[in-house]
Amino acid sequence: MSGTSLDGVDLVYVKFKECHFHGKNITFDIIYSKTITYSSKWITSLKEAFYYNKEQLKELNIKYGSYLSELILDFMENNKIDIIDFIASHGHTIHHKPEEKYTLQIGNGQTIANKTKQKTICDFRTQDVALGGQGAPLVPIGDKLLFSEYDYCLNLGGFANISFDKNEERIAFDICPVNIVLNHYANKLGFPFDDAGKIASTGKVNSKLFNELNDLIFYKEEKPKSLGFEFVTEIIFPLINTYNLSEKDVLSTFVEHVAFQIAKKIKSDGKLLITGGGTFNEFLISRINYYVKNEIIIPNKTIIDFKEALIFAFLGLLKNENKINCLKSVTGASKDHSSGFVFLPE
Repeated sequence: MSGTSLDGVDLVYVKFKECHFHGKNITFDIIYSKTITYSSKWITSLKEAFYYNKEQLKELNIKYGSYLSELILDFMENNKIDIIDFIASHGHTIHHKPEEKYTLQIGNGQTIANKTKQKTICDFRTQDVALGGQGAPLVPIGDKLLFSEYDYCLNLGGFANISFDKNEERIAFDICPVNIVLNHYANKLGFPFDDAGKIASTGKVNSKLFNELNDLIFYKEEKPKSLGFEFVTEIIFPLINTYNLSEKDVLSTFVEHVAFQIAKKIKSDGKLLITGGGTFNEFLISRINYYVKNEIIIPNKTIIDFKEALIFAFLGLLKNENKINCLKSVTGASKDHSSGFVFLPE
């Protein structure tokens, strides 16, 4: 799993087990896990890929698939993993324009299958987009079946997304950008990210920018809806750039915006599970806690860091068994379906 915040590649070796006790159908065990931080060269390539032409993207797709293969093989060797059923790979999102019936996650599946000599399941989003869906978020099926004890599942990654049950259907959607914006302004100060939100906590909220951010059209649109890097580059950054603010004031204002938008989407009491890299931003969590009245659950570090990778392994399992892994109630597709493509070594 590689997220839009470019923290690195998350790898997990997971065992799933079916059981039928206490109404739970699936249990899991994350046996090994690791995050491989991107080199500065890869960070630059993945950022610049947003502006690549078709041929450049085709080349990068193969190159990135080779890179993932190397990481997977090293991970297997270092952990003495001899037997696996398949590799499930999210890849890395470069473009996400569902309204134009287009989404692109690089990391060529055939390349991974050939180099690792393992069945590879990937490209989980394009089929849903072809069926009229957003192709995102895809994690809610895992929230529903693996984390059913929580009323709300909130992920704070490059973007914030949430899932919950409503009228016996799973509902989920992207809320707003998070780390993709916060990291950008921390980078300007020479830091990879705002550690624990310490910089943001020293800034002041600019009420005018705060109100303008909250008035953006996206926040008024009906579900289903999802966000891509385009929203940040075309709308968020240009808006912030109209203000002459210090980075710490931008960070403080944007944290307040994120917390406010999250609270607007939570309509009832209940347990709120928070995962993703943003969970370690203590200042952001404190501002969410200020706005919401729910009991906030912060799980162990392995779940915080690797829940998305775990769930993409689960999506792969469901695809491998030809079971539904993509919900129309979440994405707006014409039907529930088993999404993803399977590649066998050649």
